Amino acid sequence: MRTFLLSLSLSGIFFTSAAQISPVKVTTTVIASNNNASQISIQLIASKGVKIIGTTPIPNLPVNTTLMWDSSTATHIKHTLQASGNNKVLKGEGYTQYNIAGYDTLVLTQIIANITDTLRAKGILNYNYQDTDGGIKSEEITISKQIIKSESNKSTHLSNSTKNYAYNSLWAIFIAGLGAGLIAFATPCVYALVPVTVSMFLKKSKTPAEGKRNVFFYAICITLIYTLVGLLTGPVLGNNFMNWLSTHWVFNLAIFILFVIFGLSFLGAYDINLPNSWANKMDSKANTKSYAGIFFMALTLVIVSFSCTGIFVASLTTTALQLFGTKGPIVGMFAFGLGLAAPFMLLGAYPKLLTALTKSGGWQNNLKVTLGFLELALALKFLSNVDLDRQWGLLNRDVFLVLWIVLFGLLGLYLLGKLTFKHDSELPKNDFELPYISVTKLMLAITSFAFALYLVPGLWGAPLQAVSAFTPPMGTQAFVLNSASANAFTESNITKSEAQAMPPNKHVAKLKRLEPLAAIQNKLTLYYDYNEALAAAKALNKPLMLDFTGIQCVNCRKFEAAIWANKNVASSMKNDFIIASLYTDYNEELNDAEKKYSPLLKSNMETVGDYNEDLQLSLINTAAQPNYVFVSPTGKLLFPTGYGYEPSENATAFFEHLQKIKSAFAASQ
Repeated sequence: MRTFLLSLSLSGIFFTSAAQISPVKVTTTVIASNNNASQISIQLIASKGVKIIGTTPIPNLPVNTTLMWDSSTATHIKHTLQASGNNKVLKGEGYTQYNIAGYDTLVLTQIIANITDTLRAKGILNYNYQDTDGGIKSEEITISKQIIKSESNKSTHLSNSTKNYAYNSLWAIFIAGLGAGLIAFATPCVYALVPVTVSMFLKKSKTPAEGKRNVFFYAICITLIYTLVGLLTGPVLGNNFMNWLSTHWVFNLAIFILFVIFGLSFLGAYDINLPNSWANKMDSKANTKSYAGIFFMALTLVIVSFSCTGIFVASLTTTALQLFGTKGPIVGMFAFGLGLAAPFMLLGAYPKLLTALTKSGGWQNNLKVTLGFLELALALKFLSNVDLDRQWGLLNRDVFLVLWIVLFGLLGLYLLGKLTFKHDSELPKNDFELPYISVTKLMLAITSFAFALYLVPGLWGAPLQAVSAFTPPMGTQAFVLNSASANAFTESNITKSEAQAMPPNKHVAKLKRLEPLAAIQNKLTLYYDYNEALAAAKALNKPLMLDFTGIQCVNCRKFEAAIWANKNVASSMKNDFIIASLYTDYNEELNDAEKKYSPLLKSNMETVGDYNEDLQLSLINTAAQPNYVFVSPTGKLLFPTGYGYEPSENATAFFEHLQKIKSAFAASQ
């Protein structure tokens, strides 16, 4: 018991330090008012010895606190942000000369007006503070509040929860993690251990109640261990480092190799296990007589089952990190651990179910082989990231699709029993001694063949919107049925009015191949350099749409496939705007004259991607992609925030936003 308490205490210390709790407490409230308006109040309270920096801009020193509302909220902002609180001039080496206001408590108030029905006010608060060590630090949180107009039209009220605007999206990774955990439970590495493990707990405990309690604690430990993996993946290493790592070609190549190794292992080529000494060492400390012993039993299960669960861990953490940042792996791995541990809890509560639990069988190897095919297909996505980053041209869109068609076609044949692998057992036989397959396998085979056939038109240039986020861009495809639309930049793409501006030149040779299908089909002219695009905007007197995107950005591909393809959106983009696609992960080296230190990045700008990311931060103070920022030909913001990816929003919402920008630009003339 003492050992357990000591371990728990150390874990608590670890969690506290790893989570890096901010010394500034932020609370958000809403005060209802008349005339369909509400006042949002954000209170920042600093810990002892900490000073919050105010909202007043400081020349050449971007450390002021800012609040940027998203596009849907900004239209309801009718008054400037108000800041209040007692402040003193910040003291410290290098800061005193700037007369920076430092607050113990800072209150920000914003009027949200013209609320006609329901509005979710969303924005990003970036607050800076002087820590107890005298250094300036920065934190960024998302404000998300739902304001609902009452039926009496006399007041508004607010939901009590404050949550990240990506909170709902995190449910997707939670569900995926939970499902992956349940599938992992059914693999031979885990499934075969269940009866003996649960029976041991129940038989070696003094009472049935104690046995059930121990099984529950065992399941909780499994969940905790996997959550620790998610925690180590993100917050401990830091958001910036993990974002850089997840988009680096070396990391993606390593994940590709890892997936291939696991995929071939699932097909039966070989077995993968962590060193036996690890399992033996953990097993020597495992017992059912103490909570610490039960914890080591859970750790033993995690190590022993690695050959089946490792690929789920790699898939979840990598995907969650790229889509949701550092919170993604924590949520995904917690859900995975919960899905893996939930059946243990169920069997502990209802021991009679153990009699219906069979040992490993042929169906489990069928599951492993199916997962092996899926892992090989997913591995190609990471190899595609490497290929796009390094400009190798090895895995173009048509090659990628051919490989997927072959993999899913072979999977269909396997499910029909036409292919067999090393560990497969014979098919069951019917009353006439003839082999047969189950209806479940037949349905899965039909699904696999149908998916493979769905991909076939993509070989001739079909958009394949269902998988457009995963396939390489259309510009990499060697053959498109309507080949004229896939050619590089030509004069036919330029209208007479556009001829007054210089065509795109910088980075076109390398980035044109990444052009979205919707841009090709609608003959949109895309620039890849901010200054070139700005010059074109000046020549044509058009607003400039800055598309901050990423080569490996999955959500960017989703947005382009779903939104850019809309006829109204495409028409407005082509006729009303100059478009610049600025890749924040493009590793082309800058000229020596362009290299300089970026206070926003807190590092030197070495690549074009660094330059674009610094530009995005300077304009809207956020580095999330995709993000559409609109500026005038002089570089002045036409809208205070960017338009980001929101799964629930459709092309109509973005088209309406484009019309607002168009009107705002006309009014500024």
